[in-house]
Amino acid sequence: MPELPEVHALAAFLDERVAGHAFASLRVAAISALKTFDPPLSALEGQRIERVLRHGKFIDFDAGEVHLIFHLARAGWLRWYNEVPATPVKPGRSPLALRARLDDGSGFDLTEAGTKKSLAVYVVRDPAEVPGIARLGPDPTAPDFTLADFAGILDGRRTQIKGVLRDQSVFAGIGNAYSDEILHAAKMSPYALAAKLTPEQVERLYGALRDTLAEAVAEASGRPPAELKDAKRRAMRVHGRTGETCEVCGDTIRQVIFADSTFQYCPTCQTGGKPLADRVLSRLVK
Repeated sequence: MPELPEVHALAAFLDERVAGHAFASLRVAAISALKTFDPPLSALEGQRIERVLRHGKFIDFDAGEVHLIFHLARAGWLRWYNEVPATPVKPGRSPLALRARLDDGSGFDLTEAGTKKSLAVYVVRDPAEVPGIARLGPDPTAPDFTLADFAGILDGRRTQIKGVLRDQSVFAGIGNAYSDEILHAAKMSPYALAAKLTPEQVERLYGALRDTLAEAVAEASGRPPAELKDAKRRAMRVHGRTGETCEVCGDTIRQVIFADSTFQYCPTCQTGGKPLADRVLSRLVK
């Protein structure tokens, strides 16, 4: 799933190429991806794009009185074209969800792999009309997001810190992958309760959050969409590296499996050498 650093880079890439251009045409191939009906998708045609913004994991084409907003979800992606293919867009079983053509012939496809379709496209007059944007918490990479802000958010939350970091209503843009990386950098168990962290642990976690995301944003910046996924994978130190050696301590990276996702961690760096309980595997053993 694309997270804050990749979406930030994608928004910057698009802003550089589309600002000042107008939408010439937009065609939907996956009807289920379009979540709004008023204004219609056709209301964007002829509208000049002022800028492309990021809200958490959402990308926003600001065309003044109307916005095209999308969320790539778990398996969605954007394919950029300097010249959009002339082949007609037809509903079907292909990964294509939407095709947008600009007035200079360039444009993009929104695609989604797999059978579980979660990619979402919105046409709205105000970004706050998108429920996911309206619920977003603060951006943890914002210059004015301080340690005091961070500590205040964690205070009193009797929730595992892994879940707190991933909750979009708490922190906008962090997902499964970067929460793994942040917790590894902070040497903290994913199961630690937010409310029980000491001031020193909160400060360490804040530093890990800011540094990890800043490094990832810098790594992604300037890359075209086709390179962002591979760049993200290469930079991961624990996420997606089950069974590999931790580059910090030499221990073996382990994972916990949930119903629809997994997370990775290093026992030596994060849990005092103790493997975390894995409910799925425990049930299989029984």
